[in-house]
Parts: sequence; C-alpha cells; structure tokens
Amino acid sequence: MRTRLLTLLLASVALVAMVATSAPALTAGLSSDASGAEQVTLREDGEWTEHYFPAGDGVTMLHADVIRPKGYDLTDAQPTPVILTVSPYTNHNGSTTDLDLNGVGPNPRFFDFLDRSQALDPDRDGGAYTYVAVDLPGDGGSGGCNDWGGLREQDAVRAAVEWAASQDWSTGKVGMLGKSYDGWTGLMGIAQQPRGLAAVASLEPVYSGYRYIYNNSIHRSSTVATIGLFQVIDAKPGRPGDEPQYLVNSAPQAWCYGVNLAGSNADLHENGPYWEERNLLLTTIGRTTPLFLTQGFLETNTLSDAAFQYYNGLAGSQNRAWYGQFDHVRGWEQQNEAAQEGDYLTGRDTFMDELMRFFDLHLKDITPDVDDAPIVVQDIRGRYRDEAQWPPADMRSYTTSLNAGSYTDNGSGNLLTAPADGIWTVSEPLAHDVWFAGEPSVTVRVDGDTLPTANLAVGVYEITSDNQAYMISRGVTLLHGTGARNVSLQMMGQDWPIPAGSRIGVVVTDADTSQFTHVASRTTVDVLSADIRLPFLTEDRTEFGPGDSTARLEQYMGQTGRPLAVQPGMVTDFTLPGPLQ
Repeated sequence: MRTRLLTLLLASVALVAMVATSAPALTAGLSSDASGAEQVTLREDGEWTEHYFPAGDGVTMLHADVIRPKGYDLTDAQPTPVILTVSPYTNHNGSTTDLDLNGVGPNPRFFDFLDRSQALDPDRDGGAYTYVAVDLPGDGGSGGCNDWGGLREQDAVRAAVEWAASQDWSTGKVGMLGKSYDGWTGLMGIAQQPRGLAAVASLEPVYSGYRYIYNNSIHRSSTVATIGLFQVIDAKPGRPGDEPQYLVNSAPQAWCYGVNLAGSNADLHENGPYWEERNLLLTTIGRTTPLFLTQGFLETNTLSDAAFQYYNGLAGSQNRAWYGQFDHVRGWEQQNEAAQEGDYLTGRDTFMDELMRFFDLHLKDITPDVDDAPIVVQDIRGRYRDEAQWPPADMRSYTTSLNAGSYTDNGSGNLLTAPADGIWTVSEPLAHDVWFAGEPSVTVRVDGDTLPTANLAVGVYEITSDNQAYMISRGVTLLHGTGARNVSLQMMGQDWPIPAGSRIGVVVTDADTSQFTHVASRTTVDVLSADIRLPFLTEDRTEFGPGDSTARLEQYMGQTGRPLAVQPGMVTDFTLPGPLQ
C-alpha cells in the first residue's frame, strides 16, 4: 500500500510540472462586471469568478470559486447571504483521484444542491443566495499543505467564512454546507466561531478524526489507507486550462505528507497529541450556532459512534437533525440522482424543503410557515417520527449481567453474521413488545496475565421466534495491560422496536471483521463477569410522518439475519421494561 501511494504521489507531481508549463488561458464565455472581475457563465442560473485570499497565517493563499445569481455582479448593489462549502474535494481537476482535464469552470460537487434548491434563483420563495466553494490548504487552487482536520485546516475554515462574510456582494451572513469531509469543516466552523457564521448544514460528517480511523484502538477496515489518500489528493494538480496562480498553488508541498502518515499511525489514542486537535467533541460543547445534521444509523463510512454525543453537547434551541436507516448519502439524493427520480435514499422526500427553510430562517430572517420538528428519527421498520431529542426523554437504561466464560482471540469473528463462537447471553422470549432506542454500554471484567493486547467485540441482537439473529448494535475495543481489569465501551446507537416472542441476545467475542481490522493475539481471554446497559423507551410511538424503507435498510437486513441455535446454557433473565405505555 505504501509503494502504491508513493507511486501516485510521484505521478501527481509529474503531472503538476506538465500542466504548469502548458496551460492555455481560459477566455471563452468571459464578461466583466462593475468591479472589473471576469465572470464566466457556466450555468443558466449563475456566473462564476475565482478569488484568492490569505488564510489566518497570513502566508497561505486560499482559492475560492464564487457563483453569483445570473445577472448579479460583484458589487454591493445586490448583496445576498452566502452558502459556503470548504472542502478538499473541490479541485477543478476532479473531486478525489479522478481527473477532469478537459473540463471548464468550478468543480460541480454541489451542483445537485444548486439544481434542486434553486438557491441561485432570485424568484425562489425566499430569494437568491451566492454559492462559494473554498479549497482547503494544499487542495485544489489553495496553497500550503493539508493538515487532515488539524488546526491549520480549522483556521482556514475561519478565514473562509470571514472572507465570504466581508465581501461587497455578501450581506455578512454565511451558512456552511457539506457532506462527509466538508461536513466536518462545517463542524470546524462551529468550533472556530468565525464572524458571519449564521448556520451550518452538516451531512454525514466526521466528528473526531480518531474515531473515523479507529474504534477504541482498533483500525476500521475501510480507513486503513485514508490518511495516505488525502496526501495524494493534496498532490493532485489543477486542470491544464486553469490560471497560473491556481496551478502554482496546486503544486504539492510534500513536507506535511510524512507528518500526517506518521502522526496518525503512531498515536492510537483519542487524547494523544495528533488526534486531540482533530476532535471536535469537546471544542464545540455549548456552541449555539444553529446546526442541521444528518446521521445514518446504518452508515458504512462516517459511523454514528460520536454523532449523538456531539449533537447533544450543543446549546441553543434551533438545532435540527435527521437520524435514519440510511448510508453515506445527501438528504436529497434519489436512486437515479442524475435524472432526479426514483426512491429517496433516506426514505423521505422532504429534506431539501426543510434545509432551505433552515437556511432562509437563519440567513434571511424568514420565519417558515411550516413547523419542522427538531429531530426526525427513522426506526428499523422504516417509519419516521418526530422527537424533541434523541435518545428520547422517556428512554431508560436497564442493566443485565451477562454470562461468564472464555474465548480465543483469533481475530476472525463477524458480528454482522451473528457468530456462533463467543460467550452468548440470551433472554427468554419477550412477553410484550419493547423498543430499543439509544446507545448501549457494556463493562467487561477480563483476565489475562499473558495478554499485553487482545481484541474484544460485543454485539446485541434481536433473535426472532424462528431463531434468526439480527444485529442491533456493536462495539469493539483493544484490551491493554495484564491481569484482571474492567473494560468499558459504548456501542453504536439504533432505534429498533422488538416484538413480543423475539429474544434479545448479546455475544462477547474476539472480533468484528465486517467493519474492523484485527491483529489476533491467538490467546485465550477469560471473561470473569460482564454487565450491559440496554436503552429502551417507556412510551409507545403510534404517530408517524412521511417516509418509507431505504435501499440501505433492505441491504442491511439481508446481510444480517443468520440462524442461531439457542442453547439452554445461554438463557438468563434480562432486566427489561414493562409494556410500552
């Protein structure tokens, strides 16, 4: 993998040299506005200009693509609020490692947003916005070197917001929009509190760089090469047709590459020096900037293991969230996104309307005529409902003692497919319906004088009346140290009604290879005792809003759901709530 990354880096550097010496001037479609800036009409609803401004260090120059509504110039004659994306993915030459050598104009990463929202249309209810995309340091047309979520990037976010807010064509109010990494930069904006930041819409973001790469010191399988990938993205040049300053800025400054690779691999703890500055869970506690968040329970990219801690740590009364049975998608996406048709990937078609009401309220002071719920939650049956908070206020945790025993740390367990190996604890068939809603936590007392490190994984399941086990929640951790000791971990959240007649099962085992990369110790782990706290609602939910199942939900239920032979020795009394009220 390191050899491949080095090859990609060298190829990118060579391509920079090539395009820097042969870039033609971009002249087609140009016009001049009252400020003298050249505008290019690339969309029927907007006109594009490019700009450079300093980051907070006063040295690094950041690049911005600005799209004004059609016919609006860069003076203060028609100022609008700004919707801003700060991203590593807005290089003119493609979003990640793809190439767009012959394209013209800005990266179209959020053109689907502009198309669906009509944000550039002055005749839209609520009026027009200006859209701005700023490249993070080292990416696209911005100078410097990438910092993979560190303080240099956070400072660049501050500079980008304050620059956009200070322009003649801006009303001074900026809303940030992004998904995934550029959803993370939106949360950086909340942490930095730049002048002019009025609201943030963050879709499936990163909350802590460490938790994106690791879970309790165990590497996520899908992120093994992530840090290296972003060094390749940093090294990628602009298009041959980009202006000279863009090409100069896009030339790699490779000094940071080794720093990122070494820091991320040498530091396995969230409070370590590399990861601490990339953790927004603490730096945003109590912030009041309004946030519109989406988080999929069934995410395969940016997991939900920090989402609810982050959201519930914010202050203010204007925050909104969608929590549902979807994957790494934008709230407005459909199965055939290019044609804007087919089922919505969130199972609900109201996201764009709600998002624009959110922006209109906080950037234009337009009170909506629809009372959107603070939080909408989709349960495992595909039904959406309104909640004031999540986990809901009527959630209660119930503690059950799990069976003791031993397992061998082979690093081969797979929680998604309900492993037979491990220490199982299973309830009697439920006498009444219960509703799992929240994040379970477990404390395990392990012993292992021969264990400098070993793996531990815990899964929670619904076991149906025909003994099919469906995974509700999971968690993993690396066991450090020797001797008898307690290990605690918080598991993934979910919203899952469980009908009478089903059982609840919990397994303590060695690994979860469906999502994590384990290094097996090949030793025996003795589980002396364990307690799990399971979250359940006390009140039933009977009113549901618009929404339906999702493609990701159907896929997930087909992945899990494996037969489990329940043995008498597994069965014990679970502490459970009474009937739903």
